Amino acid sequence: MGMQINTNLAANNTYRNLAATQNDMSKSLEKLSSGLRINRAADDAAGLAISEGLKSQVGGLTVASRNAQDAVSVIQTAEGSLNEVQSILQRVRDLAVQAGNDSNNAESRKAITTEATALTTELTRISAGTNFNGTQLLDGSKSSLSFQVGANSDASSQITVNLASVKTVANALKGLDAGGAALVGAKNDVGVTVSTAAAGTVTVNQASGKGFVANFALGDSQATVLSKLQTSAGSDFTVTANVTAGFDIVSNDSAATGAVTAAAGGGVLDGVSTGTAPAPVALDFTSAASAAKSIAVLDKQIAAVSTARADLGANQNRFESVIKNLAVSKENLTAAGSRIRDTDMAEEMVKYTRSSILSQAGTAMLAQANQSAQGVLSLLR
Repeated sequence: MGMQINTNLAANNTYRNLAATQNDMSKSLEKLSSGLRINRAADDAAGLAISEGLKSQVGGLTVASRNAQDAVSVIQTAEGSLNEVQSILQRVRDLAVQAGNDSNNAESRKAITTEATALTTELTRISAGTNFNGTQLLDGSKSSLSFQVGANSDASSQITVNLASVKTVANALKGLDAGGAALVGAKNDVGVTVSTAAAGTVTVNQASGKGFVANFALGDSQATVLSKLQTSAGSDFTVTANVTAGFDIVSNDSAATGAVTAAAGGGVLDGVSTGTAPAPVALDFTSAASAAKSIAVLDKQIAAVSTARADLGANQNRFESVIKNLAVSKENLTAAGSRIRDTDMAEEMVKYTRSSILSQAGTAMLAQANQSAQGVLSLLR
């Protein structure tokens, strides 16, 4: 090989290898400092795509687990109130059994009715006041509740809790009346309901059996709406505003002890309650015969509450199983993501040590290569 000074092939070769070694050492330092094998797409494009998908699933499962825990809380709230409802119904039943004994005089039965009235009033408060984060649970307004318990958008990631049995209880309690106090809602609430059958169509039903269907259009004046109402249902209804501004339908049914207002907004009357309340069923304690009938009524309600509580309990057990399954899935998916994305610290340390030694050796050899051309000077002396 000739002696050259313009091109130092040995130095160039050494420098190229040293640059590659420095690059490997830099990557090893990055992986060791971050703990991640994949810090950018260039490290492992396919692995990055898979690990990001797994990360989305793990994040979704974490939130889904919290959702399932919230579902348990919702069910516990409803079931806890139903537990007290059942206790009250049991006490009212005890009072009915007590009233069935003719050893009671009129004053005794009056005292029994007073306690039953107070208890049924408390049932009214429990029904209206039981809610979770503003969602009413025991007033019969909800027929089902949906919970997202999976990380994906498919149907298997959602669980719908059917509240039909709870709604049955709520509607049944609305029909109970003890001493003039309904179990759910004041006696003034005679079952006036407003529902939307189609855009611009309003259906109003009353417990007294009266009902009508009147078609309204946006822009209908108060007089027009009133005329349609009275044509369909008679003079039991009044209107206080235009359809465009929202209006109230007020029942002046002679069967009610006071006026009942069902408020609605817009031409299609959205967001208004639906369904028809049953006629009141009196709990009468004034005689042995009426007390026996009250016992039969209460037995049905107690059985209905038991059914509703059983349904809620079964759903709670289901959600607790969901939470356990989500925990296992999250653990396994986290482990899978870790195997793809995390650095094997021991293996990477071996690579770093190798690169470090090669870097030191390469630096020394580059110095030697740069000195190799010094021999030319001896020829120039």
